[in-house]
Amino acid sequence: MKIRIHRGAREIGGNCVEVEADDGSRIVLDVGRPLTALRDEHIPLPEISGIDAPHESLLGVIISHGHQDHWGLIDQVPEHVPVYIGEATNRILKEASFFSIGAKLDPAGYLQDREPFRLGPFTITPFLNDHSAFDTYSLLIEADGKRLFYSADLQGHGRKARLFEKLLRAPPQNVDIMLMEGTALRPNEVPRAGKTERQLEDEIVETLETAPGIVLAMYAAQNMDRLVTWFRACRRAKRFLVVDLYTASIAKATGNRNIPQHGFRGLLTYVPQAQRIRVRQSGEFERVNAIKQSRIFPEELAPRAKELVLTFRASMSGEIERSGCLDAATAVWSMWPGYLEQPGTKRLLEFLRRHDIPLIELHASGHAYISDLQRFARAVAPKRIVPIHSSAPDRFAEFFDNVQCCRDGEWWEC
Repeated sequence: MKIRIHRGAREIGGNCVEVEADDGSRIVLDVGRPLTALRDEHIPLPEISGIDAPHESLLGVIISHGHQDHWGLIDQVPEHVPVYIGEATNRILKEASFFSIGAKLDPAGYLQDREPFRLGPFTITPFLNDHSAFDTYSLLIEADGKRLFYSADLQGHGRKARLFEKLLRAPPQNVDIMLMEGTALRPNEVPRAGKTERQLEDEIVETLETAPGIVLAMYAAQNMDRLVTWFRACRRAKRFLVVDLYTASIAKATGNRNIPQHGFRGLLTYVPQAQRIRVRQSGEFERVNAIKQSRIFPEELAPRAKELVLTFRASMSGEIERSGCLDAATAVWSMWPGYLEQPGTKRLLEFLRRHDIPLIELHASGHAYISDLQRFARAVAPKRIVPIHSSAPDRFAEFFDNVQCCRDGEWWEC
């Protein structure tokens, strides 16, 4: 069995891995969009035989989870290529496509926890794992008597940490190569333990209890762990969490009724202007009719400001400004801090400065800390570890045994 990392060997995100069996059959693991890509920048798919024109040796593309740096180039994969993905992830991406940030797929099959399936000479076994994306899978690939374990993205400190612990207790056996993510390893930084999602909840509660006005909460709508964290913190601080229609739609698409959504006491839904226009243009009025019992309107924000936590995006700045609810407001950034340094956040930061709104950073990583990666590596005990999804692959040998660093585009043997 041969392996080629097309992208991700020396960067965080943009994962794309090609695996070839001895008979020439191939599968592709993820087709991610690089995190460094600009919003409207065209990023071509890596050169994979059978993508641009039908080729019987390409048996399928397997998407590990619903983050764009793992599926974001799927629109360039032709219909003749079978795609395999988690069922909940497929629903989420379909729902997100209404808001122009997802994809409508016609999967050839769905990934299910520890249920193997065959593609030609390959046996693929998904392992449901803990990550900030709902319905995330690590993948065991077997062919020609060899075993490759692709960690994809994972963490051990989220609200689904039991899945990570289950994997440590019952990992795949006799693994030859583990392609292991290393987001937490950065050049010239000493890796340190971070907070858990539940510790983050406690910090948010403290902030909400002392905030004098409305709180503008900025977090990724598809991070269901973070949605739960904010909702629980709001309940504890006796505030209402206001989600937008996008977040409400994604929560419903998970199919998990334990995730806060329409009908939960203490949760309200606001429909920003851009989303109202999208509903009107599409004629899909059932989207707003479904949440009408929990809906809150712009004119209600100012009178209730002190009891509200509003899920906020920079695109909402104008209408929130006009609502008059920003006196004594507090903003909380609950995403990777690096996004604040990107050009796209300039508008947001200018808005906050103009209204003298303090910005507080409260975040827990969606990726495993080094101590958990070390536990993971000991449990799987692969013959070799190959770094992926890391900006510092050369540092892996400081923390793990039997490390082999590979370059993007090169084939190597399992």
